[in-house]
Amino acid sequence: MPYIIIGVSLFIVLVIVANIKIVPQSQAYVIQRLGVYHATWQTGIHFKIPLIEKIAKVVSLKEQVVDFAPQAVITKDNVTMQIDTVVFYAITDPKLYTYGVERPVSAIENLTATTLRNIIGEMELDHTLTSRDTINSKIRVILDEATDPWGIKVNRVELKNIIPPHEIQDAMEKQMKAERQRRESILRAEGEKASKILVAEGLKESQILAAQGEKEAAILRAEAIKEAKIREAEGEAEAIRQVQKAKAEAISLINDADPGEGYLTIQKLDAFAKAADGNATKIIIPSEIQGVAGLAKAVVETVSEEKK
Repeated sequence: MPYIIIGVSLFIVLVIVANIKIVPQSQAYVIQRLGVYHATWQTGIHFKIPLIEKIAKVVSLKEQVVDFAPQAVITKDNVTMQIDTVVFYAITDPKLYTYGVERPVSAIENLTATTLRNIIGEMELDHTLTSRDTINSKIRVILDEATDPWGIKVNRVELKNIIPPHEIQDAMEKQMKAERQRRESILRAEGEKASKILVAEGLKESQILAAQGEKEAAILRAEAIKEAKIREAEGEAEAIRQVQKAKAEAISLINDADPGEGYLTIQKLDAFAKAADGNATKIIIPSEIQGVAGLAKAVVETVSEEKK
């Protein structure tokens, strides 16, 4: 009998321990009582009534990421392309998530594909390739409204890849190549234009500098010639001043020496001889020359007698 009591007690303890549940962080337990929703356990310790309550679903409250396979969509201009999407969502209401929809991830995938086809069907190819942000925003708003009754919050939707047909890709590559070649031609032409402008400006600048150099050289030559003439004139003037100064000093010396009549007569004879050597056709002989001539004659006769 004691063993039965011990066994029953041990069984009761094990049952109690087995029904003590600790809900970890970022999780929630959906509890059913007799097959009906009873409560949602949040983080902490809880006790489950054996055989009456059960854990219907363990729900993760973390943000989750789902990468859906590429979907075939047709644009407004009848171009078929493949687009795959990535959806970021979080569960905000574990009860609605548990009872709201069967296989919620599959439901989100199908809803995303349908919404994507509707949006892309109203856009042309070029607009589709350049409007990722617009498409992402539209899909997120529609998914968020549709999944709200399921206890799901769609935080973000991204178009991972947009894959057009190979023919379109080849055409786009050719277009991009042509555009690059066009830009290259424009840049080359602009470079040549800039080079020619720089060469012309350099030639103009060199011509201006050469003209300025020639002008400065001519000015310097003129100034040199002017300086030479000035110095030559100053030299001639100085020579004249020196000659006149010498004559003036000679006259001063003669006056200081008080020359006699004979010296003056000889000077007059010299002046007369110089005048006679000229090309003049007429010679005016002053009256004083007669006396001088007589004096000269007397001197000559005296010298002749002394020689005899």
